[in-house]
Parts: sequence; C-alpha cells; structure tokens
Amino acid sequence: MEWRGTAILLSVRRHGESSAIIDVFSEERGRHAGVVRGGTSRKIAPILQPGAQLDVAWRARLEDHIGAFTVEPMRSRAALVMGDRLALAGLNAVTGLLSFCLPEREAHGPLYRRTEQLLDLLGQNEVWPLAYLRWEVALLEEMGFGLDLSTCAVTGGTEDLIYVSPKSGRAVSRAGAGVWADRLLPLPDVLRGRGDAPDVEVAQALETTGYFLANHLAPDLGNRPVPDARARFVDAFTRTL
Repeated sequence: MEWRGTAILLSVRRHGESSAIIDVFSEERGRHAGVVRGGTSRKIAPILQPGAQLDVAWRARLEDHIGAFTVEPMRSRAALVMGDRLALAGLNAVTGLLSFCLPEREAHGPLYRRTEQLLDLLGQNEVWPLAYLRWEVALLEEMGFGLDLSTCAVTGGTEDLIYVSPKSGRAVSRAGAGVWADRLLPLPDVLRGRGDAPDVEVAQALETTGYFLANHLAPDLGNRPVPDARARFVDAFTRTL
C-alpha cells in the first residue's frame, strides 16, 4: 500500500535511536502517522518542524500498518514564528487542536485548505487572531458542533442577537434570554461576521468557541482535555489587548 501527497506536519516524536514518528494532515488522507527513518539526523530533523508543508510518500505492506514516510520540504514556517511569541503560540494551538480532534485517516478537505491558508498568515499579527477565530469556528463545524447564529432559538427573530446557548450552540436575542441571560455565552458581532472586528471582540468570541471545544467536542472524544496550547495562545493574544 502506498500514497503520495502534500501534508502539514502536526507533531514529531522520537522513535528508537534515529527514527521519528510523525503525524501529518493531508487533504485527501486526513491525519496520518508514519515512521521517518533517520528522522533525528542533521539532514532530516530541521525539515520536521510542526507547521511545515511537506511532500510525503507513505508506504506499508498492509493498509492498517503504521508504515513509513519519506519526506521532502515544500515550505517551512519556522521563520514566520521565530522570535514572535503570538505566532508561535498560534501555530502550536492549530497543530495541537488538529492532533487532538481529527480521527485518523479520514479526509477533511475543506478544513485542510482552511488550515493551509491560516498558517500562511502566521506572523501577520494584525489579521491572524481573527483568521484563527474563523478557523476555530470552522473546526467546530467540521467536527459536528457547528454554531447556529442566524436566528434566536427562543423567538425565531433575527434582531438583537447577543447571546449563545451553551447547550444548543444557537443564538439567543436579548428579549429571548429573559432571566436566563447570566447563564448564556456572549455573541459578539465578529462571531457572526458582522461589522468591524476589534481584538476585544475576537477575544470575547474565543471564550465562546473555547466553551464548545471543552464542553461539547472534548466529551465526544472521550473527555480528553483540550490541548494546553490553545489556552496559551488565547493568553498570549489577550496580553496584547
């Protein structure tokens, strides 16, 4: 069995004396692991940096074997995050969340393309947090926990939508919230793609998406905790406000 394609490197761990096991995300093959022989060598190790775009070829005797990768660099993103705390934290959040939630060997083409576009914006800190927020919303949708922010879950109206139901992920209007307002999550305009996108609203929106990652997606994945890398990125971002 074998295949070849373009992939984003998610993680690397040492395997034996000189090899490495890598996890990659490809458009057609999804999240896929394999051994890179000599992956800790001076020649190959610098290529195997999380976030790197690679040309990979995977081969195994049987399809259910872990198999082996050969890799060629296409685009390194290490220079985009070097010395940039926010960019590095963002890169780690993206690769950490993908490793956390993607099932093995299941294609997620639209999410792959969004991820590639997002990573290409690394280092552009004036636009990256908003792009990351939109990516996180898309990630929730791809995993089956999309937010429905078009109409009020209580009244059916479309005006004055300022809350999100923590149970259903649906929008709730000011009038519809009533006495339950203090139990609802914030719905800033930026989360609905309306108006300007001030960083303070992006931070508020990340509180809401973070709730669904931790309380809906994580339990569905066996109650594993959301990767700390996500919280570190949010912390690094809020420190810039």
